[in-house]
Amino acid sequence: MKRLLLGLTAIALLATGAKVADSIDGQQMVDDVRILSSERYQGRFTGTPELDQVSQWIARTYQKSGLKPPFLEGNNKLSYRQKFVVNTDSKLGKKNTLSIGSKSYTVAKDFLPRVISSSGQLEGPLVFAGYGITSIEHNYDDYKDFDVKEKVVVVLRYEPQDQDEKSVFDGRNRTRHSNVETKAVNAKMHGAAALILINNAVIYPEDADKLENFGSQSGAMDSGIPVIQVKANLADQWFNESGHDLKGIVKSIDRSMQPQSFRFPAATLAKMRIEVERIMRPTFNVAAFLPGETDEYIVVGAHYDHLGFGRQFSMAPSEVPKIHPGADDNASGTAGVMELARFLARQPKMKRGILFANFSGEEIGLLGSSHLASNMPFPVEKCTAMINIDMVGRMRDGKFFIAGTGTGSNFKTVVDEILRDQVSLKPDFSETFSIGGSDHTSFLSRKIPALFFFTGLHADYHKPSDTWEKIEPAPYGQLIGIVALAAQKLATATERSQFRRIEAPPVSSGSGGGGGGYGPYFGSVPDFAEIPNGVKLADVRAGSPAEKGGVRGGDILIEFDGKKVANLQDYTFLLRSKSVGDTVEVKVKRLGETLTFRVVLEARK
Repeated sequence: MKRLLLGLTAIALLATGAKVADSIDGQQMVDDVRILSSERYQGRFTGTPELDQVSQWIARTYQKSGLKPPFLEGNNKLSYRQKFVVNTDSKLGKKNTLSIGSKSYTVAKDFLPRVISSSGQLEGPLVFAGYGITSIEHNYDDYKDFDVKEKVVVVLRYEPQDQDEKSVFDGRNRTRHSNVETKAVNAKMHGAAALILINNAVIYPEDADKLENFGSQSGAMDSGIPVIQVKANLADQWFNESGHDLKGIVKSIDRSMQPQSFRFPAATLAKMRIEVERIMRPTFNVAAFLPGETDEYIVVGAHYDHLGFGRQFSMAPSEVPKIHPGADDNASGTAGVMELARFLARQPKMKRGILFANFSGEEIGLLGSSHLASNMPFPVEKCTAMINIDMVGRMRDGKFFIAGTGTGSNFKTVVDEILRDQVSLKPDFSETFSIGGSDHTSFLSRKIPALFFFTGLHADYHKPSDTWEKIEPAPYGQLIGIVALAAQKLATATERSQFRRIEAPPVSSGSGGGGGGYGPYFGSVPDFAEIPNGVKLADVRAGSPAEKGGVRGGDILIEFDGKKVANLQDYTFLLRSKSVGDTVEVKVKRLGETLTFRVVLEARK
C-alpha cells in the first residue's frame, strides 16, 4: 500500500528558525496499530507474556531509530525496558470454608469470596444491616444506632427501591452506594469483622441463587475485611429460623425507606476461613531517550496495555471473554509515540532532550506511569514538561481535546502558536484533572507540567469492537503532527515550563455533599504510588481546605475524622460521607512524625 504522508512539511519552528523537513506518517502509525491490536497479542493485559512481547517489539523499534536506552539494569547494562512488579490478578486459595450456626457450606456451590476480600480466619455474631448503606445525601443509613463492631454483617446487593424511577436514590441509574466495594468500606468503617452479600430475591428472583463468577468481579484488590457472597435461598433459611421474613423485610425497607437492621440469635454464629491469593507479576515500561544540548528534558508518553479478554473492565460484558484489541485505547497513543520518536530523531538537536515512554498497567491503576515518575532515569528536577496521548486515533471533523494548558507557565502560548493557522481543527480545552484519568496524572502529582491530548470516548470504548480499521490515517497523522510541534516547542523554548498549581475551585453557597457526586472539597492531590498503609499526598491545592488546615504535599494521610485510612478508597469514602462546613480532624505522617490538623470542608462548584 502506498503510504500517505501527512502533517508537518516545512512548518517553521519559532524557537530555532529551522524548517521541519519531514512528515508524520499516518499510514505507518495505522500499520503499527494493526500490529499492536492483533490477535497475536491477546488484548495486551498487564503482566501477560503477550504484553511482554509487545514491550520487546517497541524496544526494537526505538533501537532501529537510533535512540538511546535510558534504564540502568543490575548488570550495569542499559535497557529500553524498566521492570516493576504489580498485583495483576487474584485467585481463590485452597482453604475457603463457611459455617453459619450448625450448617456448613461449600465454596463455589453455596458461597464465593469476592475479589476485594481480605484473607483470614474469624468467627463472630451474625447481624443484618439492610443494604449496608450510609448515605447523607439520601437521608438513609442502615447503620444508624446499630452496633456492628466485630460482627459479621449480612447485606443486600444494590440499593433500596432499585429500578424504581421514583426512588430517592437514582432508580434505574444506581449510585456509588450500590457498589460492593463501597458497602465493604462502609462495613469496615463501622467496625465489622466481615461482610456477607446476598442477592435481592424480591426484585430479581431469577438471580437469587446466582454467585458472581470470581474472575468476572471488579473492585480494589483488598478492601481490608473478608467479603463473600452467599446464595439468597440459604440466607433465607437463617432469617426464617430467627423468626424473620427476608422478602418481607426487603419490601418494608423499600416502602418506608427506614432501616430494618437486627441481630440474629446468639446461636447463629458465623465462622469463616477465607483465602484469596494475590498474583504478582513482572511487567515493563518501555522508553528511549533523544539527548538534547542541555541536561533538561521532557517526557512524551502513552500507555500500551489494554484489557486482554475484557475481564471485569469490559463495557460489553456479554462478549467476555472475547479479545478486546484496544486499537484506539491505546494502541493509537503507543503508535503515536513511536512515530514521534522516529520523526524527532531525524530533526536537528534541540535544547532539551526527549524521553519517549510507553507505560504498562494504566488500565489497572496508572501503575506504570506512577512507577516511572517515581523512578526516573534522569534527575526528576530536570524534567520540564510531560505530554500524554491517550485514545488519539478517532478524530472526527477536526475535534479533539487538550487538557492541562494551565499547568505550565508557557503552555497556553505554545498551544496558541501551534493552532493559530490550523483552521480545520476544533480543539476543546479542559483544565479538569480529576483523580484517576490517564497517565499525565502521575507527573502532575510530582509538579511536572503536563498536556493531555485525547480525541474522545466512542461506542467501541473497552469493547471487542475497538479495532484498527476504524482509524483513518489522515486525521490521525494530523493530530500527532500537532503533538510533534508541541514537543518541539517545549524542547526548544528559551525558558523552561514552570509548574502551576491548580487553584482551589470557587466556593459555592449551600450545604450538602458538595456537588459533583464527590462529597465536600478537601483539596488533596494523591500520589498513585502504592504504600502499605495510608495515602501519600503528592500535593495540596492552593487555597484549599487542606492547605488552610496545615496539610502539605508529601504528607501521608493515615486518619480522617477518627477513622484509619488504609488506602485511597478508604479516604474517598470517608470524604464523601461528610458535609460541607464539617470540621474534620486529620492525622498525617510527616518526616517520621505524626501530626494532627483540623480542616473545615468546603463546597465544590
